[in-house]
Amino acid sequence: MNATSSSPGEHGKGSELIIRNMVCGRCITAVRTILEAAALPVRRMELGEVELMRPATEAELFAVRNALMSQGFELVQDRDAATIARIKAAIVQLVHHANAATTNVKLSEHLSNALHADFSGLSSLFSEVEGITIEHYFLLQRMERVKEFVRYGELTISEIAYATGFSSAAHLSGQFKKLTGMSPTAFRALGHTARIPLDQVGTA
Repeated sequence: MNATSSSPGEHGKGSELIIRNMVCGRCITAVRTILEAAALPVRRMELGEVELMRPATEAELFAVRNALMSQGFELVQDRDAATIARIKAAIVQLVHHANAATTNVKLSEHLSNALHADFSGLSSLFSEVEGITIEHYFLLQRMERVKEFVRYGELTISEIAYATGFSSAAHLSGQFKKLTGMSPTAFRALGHTARIPLDQVGTA
């Protein structure tokens, strides 16, 4: 299962970079700025992944790695770690940056297509490395999306359930209470965000 376009020992010679904690539009902008400052032209950029137009030298990668770390990112070079980072980025993309219709796609299908790998292998690796299942990580990310909608106060619980792929308002409320200890309504009444940064979901 290849996490990058190069083997682990040849990561510096490849044109693809896997970047941990790159989970939002502002993250993409920040990473792009770092790469432009390093004079590394970008062919393609998405959450957690960058394809350069030319291979980076070891000196360039060293400078980029340090610049990324200063902004809270991490250049991932280990193959398994890179695969985990790509799985998380694909889930964040599905949960937080897709429309309601896309949110209802099967998780296994989405990840297999995004990583061009068999889901069973991805699932086994994720559980072994992260200590939780892919499905549970997916649920935790969906709960953060639900919290966002609840705090906005613009949608009903039924509408939030539809937007986040739950079968009903009751199903959403049950899962929400199980994971947070309170109902969505009680969460909204707290009056403060009480959310987990996307790059820290599942790490507690």
